[in-house]
Amino acid sequence: MDFQLDDDQRALRDGMRELLERRFPRARLRTAVDGPESGAVTLDRALWRELGTAGFFALRLPESAGGVGLGLPEAVLAMEEAGRALLPGPLVATQLAAGLAAAGAAGAAEGAAVVTALDLGAGAAADPLVEHLTSADAVLVLSGEDARVVAAAALADAARPIRSVDPATPLHRAHPPALPPGASGAVGAAAARRLRREAALLTAAQQLGSASRTVRMAVDHAAARTQFGRPIGAFQAVQHLCAGMLVRAESARSVVYAAAVTEDAGDIAAAKLLADQAAVRNARDCLQVHGGMGFTWEADVHLHLKRAWVRAGQWQTAAGAEEELAAGLLLTAETGL
Repeated sequence: MDFQLDDDQRALRDGMRELLERRFPRARLRTAVDGPESGAVTLDRALWRELGTAGFFALRLPESAGGVGLGLPEAVLAMEEAGRALLPGPLVATQLAAGLAAAGAAGAAEGAAVVTALDLGAGAAADPLVEHLTSADAVLVLSGEDARVVAAAALADAARPIRSVDPATPLHRAHPPALPPGASGAVGAAAARRLRREAALLTAAQQLGSASRTVRMAVDHAAARTQFGRPIGAFQAVQHLCAGMLVRAESARSVVYAAAVTEDAGDIAAAKLLADQAAVRNARDCLQVHGGMGFTWEADVHLHLKRAWVRAGQWQTAAGAEEELAAGLLLTAETGL
């Protein structure tokens, strides 16, 4: 099977990168991180609508429904570019909600509505985290039995804000005893499981984008920073760090891209596990390559590390992915298939 990108997929990737470089450059990222003195981070609705106009949230909707008519591999490419740019917001939840026939999700495909998510499935915490709740119009609630879209106001009053490690990702703890009233567009357990798998894969794609970006940041710094009259990239210890980062990123890329094609639960678990590891460990190694300045607030390295920590706890944790893979191996050993 050929996993090389075709011309249309490369055009999609390059177009999304160009859009984000133009509309969400480093200066906008720093404004989002440094601007709100009170810590009340709000989403850029104009950028959200522009993403909707570009088809970001409607990539997988059929053309007859006003979408782009592409598949999960193309959605992975778009999310990878978003992760590379550290674009904030509940991108995954809004894209998933755009595919649901729910009144609460109206406008998600066009970027007119922001939809965040609440995961109440197996393995979820008793009081799970919800990102960007105060900026959201609706919440995609995924339980073990179904998936529904509810108004964000139904959860906001009872939710408790907590301090987020990522300054661009505000978090709330929500502990609803049951699905809030007024839920719409319920789908069954099988569809809810599919949505959760897709959410894990699209989050892995964002982690992959961040892991790839920190490789570039480390290599660029190693080429520009001099010590003892030569670039620090000439020293073997730094070369080994950068080489290890590249291996992790490319290993994760192959698994993420493969999982986008197979849509197999085990493949998605492996993709999330490897992408989480690549994003976190690459950010740490990138920080080491930057040396003392890598620990400063002004450097962007810590933003990749903090976002990677947040994403690693979303949808499928390392423990959950390992359990999924172990169950698959046991089934294979028992059945011989």
